[in-house]
Amino acid sequence: MSDTYIVGFDETDASHRAATLAAGLARTTGARVHLVHVLEWSAYSFLTQDELAERHKRREEELKRAESVVAPVAEALAANGVQATSEIRYGHAGEIFCEIAEKLGNCQIFIGRKGSRTLAERLLGGLAITLVQVSPVPVTVVP
Repeated sequence: MSDTYIVGFDETDASHRAATLAAGLARTTGARVHLVHVLEWSAYSFLTQDELAERHKRREEELKRAESVVAPVAEALAANGVQATSEIRYGHAGEIFCEIAEKLGNCQIFIGRKGSRTLAERLLGGLAITLVQVSPVPVTVVP
């Protein structure tokens, strides 16, 4: 059994369902829940000094907003007897989840499935299909 359940959390109904499932399993297995919110961010862009300053300001605002979304969920899980931690990262979500999973070791990833355009994305979702293909640990996709 996994020591940690990594949950992709972005405030959508799908991510709430994933967190609920992971928390329920954590209560029965003694695992901890690690909520992860990934802010998509590309460092590769040619910007003016003004654009860089504006981008930095937006990044700080996004970070504060993400913290205000994730922290209350982690606190609610802890109040219900589930050991919970959280992390906010910038980058490509698939790469970030795999990196965290490799670092933690004995873990499992839970993500919610969202509706999408292509058939593959409709069946699994963009991030879901990426993680199912490349994750070093088991992935649970919650409908």
